[in-house]
Amino acid sequence: MTRTITVGLDGSPASLAAADWAAHEAQLRDLPLRLVTAWEWQAPAFAPATGLGVPVPPSDLQRASAQHLLAQARCRVGETRPGLRIDTDEIPGLPVPALLKAAEEAELLVLGSRGLSKAAGYLLGSVSHAVLASCERPVVLVRAAEHGEEEAPAVNSAREVSAVSGHRDVVLGLDLHKPNDAVIDFAFDAASRRAVRLRIIHGWTLPPYYYGGALMPDLNDGMVKQVRSELSDVLRPWQDRYPTVDVHAQATIGGAGRHLVDASYDAALVVVGRQNRRAVVGTHIGPVTQALLHHAVAPVAVISHD
Repeated sequence: MTRTITVGLDGSPASLAAADWAAHEAQLRDLPLRLVTAWEWQAPAFAPATGLGVPVPPSDLQRASAQHLLAQARCRVGETRPGLRIDTDEIPGLPVPALLKAAEEAELLVLGSRGLSKAAGYLLGSVSHAVLASCERPVVLVRAAEHGEEEAPAVNSAREVSAVSGHRDVVLGLDLHKPNDAVIDFAFDAASRRAVRLRIIHGWTLPPYYYGGALMPDLNDGMVKQVRSELSDVLRPWQDRYPTVDVHAQATIGGAGRHLVDASYDAALVVVGRQNRRAVVGTHIGPVTQALLHHAVAPVAVISHD
């Protein structure tokens, strides 16, 4: 079975930005691009006669609208990438199960996300969040390159950022306590394909060793050296596998989430992991990944792992 780079479309500027990003990724990986959309992107109507909550089947108009959306997106992408194989598929049903089904045959799934609001910086929508929480394939979330009220503060326009993102670092959020091969390999591979530097960020907390109210410098220096040594040990096999990738690893004091958000302002891609486990309510994503997804500027790749 031929793997694809699959994009979920809903007609929003964010999903079209995702299609553009995915087309570039498909060319980097020499894979076909698959554009998919569900017939019902809004909540379905329910049959009032039965009262049993049975969804009404999508109408011919809904299907025609989905086909038109796919045709427009295919034309848009094909104009700039004439050699790229582009497949389209409209899937009946609700968007979350449709996208999860489509992802089963994908190398990675790409979704659009809302831009950053000045008030809260929310990046995820309900569909993206639900798909991300359950998808076993890598998922990349791409924000729309738009001007206006949702423009990110204190940064050039998203369109300007996008225009130079090919020359910017790939950033990896690395947990030294639970390093995962799939997450690390995805980041190294992404940096290698783009011929850019890989910046690795590990957040850690310094224990409060105080003597007379002052932090003991010898213990401080020793712990910093220990963390750097652990980083070097974890990364050595990957640096041997990807010798052309320039690696810059940094251990930052404090939670990794804030540092990853800061790094996203001038990154081509931010890569994080998501452990597959169920929370008490819903599906667990993790606080660092959650913070990054709500505030990141660059595209975010979330790699699920056991």
